[in-house]
Amino acid sequence: MLPSISVVTPTFNQARFIEQAVDSVRDQHYPNLEHIVYDGLSTDDTLEVLKRYGDDLVVVSEADSGQTEAINKGLRRATGDVICWLNSDDYLLPGALQAVGEYFAAHPEATWVTGDGVIVDVDGTPIQRPVRTYKQVLRRFGPSAYLGLANGIVQPATFWRRSVHDELGYLDESLHYTMDYDWWLRLLTTGRPGKIDRPMCGFRIHDASKSGSLYEQMLDEDYLTFRRHTSSRALSAAHKAHNALILAAYRRIK
Repeated sequence: MLPSISVVTPTFNQARFIEQAVDSVRDQHYPNLEHIVYDGLSTDDTLEVLKRYGDDLVVVSEADSGQTEAINKGLRRATGDVICWLNSDDYLLPGALQAVGEYFAAHPEATWVTGDGVIVDVDGTPIQRPVRTYKQVLRRFGPSAYLGLANGIVQPATFWRRSVHDELGYLDESLHYTMDYDWWLRLLTTGRPGKIDRPMCGFRIHDASKSGSLYEQMLDEDYLTFRRHTSSRALSAAHKAHNALILAAYRRIK
């Protein structure tokens, strides 16, 4: 039997992208699906777009301290056996939820699973293919590479059992950029992630996204986040050196 799935979407002033995000979930046609949207009092047309979906969505619009708090509110409200969050400027690819449901049904021991994703620009055109290829290579070497050297996990393509929150709590709201990386490192304490060998999502990078701006600040927080989870000076030094190389490469391709 396929598990129920909850998708949590935080949003703020994303009228340009929110329709594609919501449609990508709805068009999965997955049985027993819950989609929860937490809006941080948008001042654009985001809520007008969301009203079109009626009862197909759970929509809450209220003040929050930022993206991480909005995600946590959704995670606490979710009722599905399996959970993910999908940012409002990203989208799922056809068949993604079916693949996730089938994986968890076939692997009752698994606590989390991750897949691949396509990096796209504001118009949905694939970009940064070398970055995607590099992360694919890292993932072949296991968690020590794709979580030790860098955050090689594709966030919108990652799902976990709701039950892990009983043990791990929720996202760290003190983190502005790397709450996902911190969460992966905590999930790793429950076991290695399963793997779905297919693109699961479109991960959008644009000037208004965190991944498209303030990249150096994001890498600084990334390093501090990794330091929380290791006492090894050698691993910390390797991670910091890797971040420096990534930043140099990013500046060249931007």
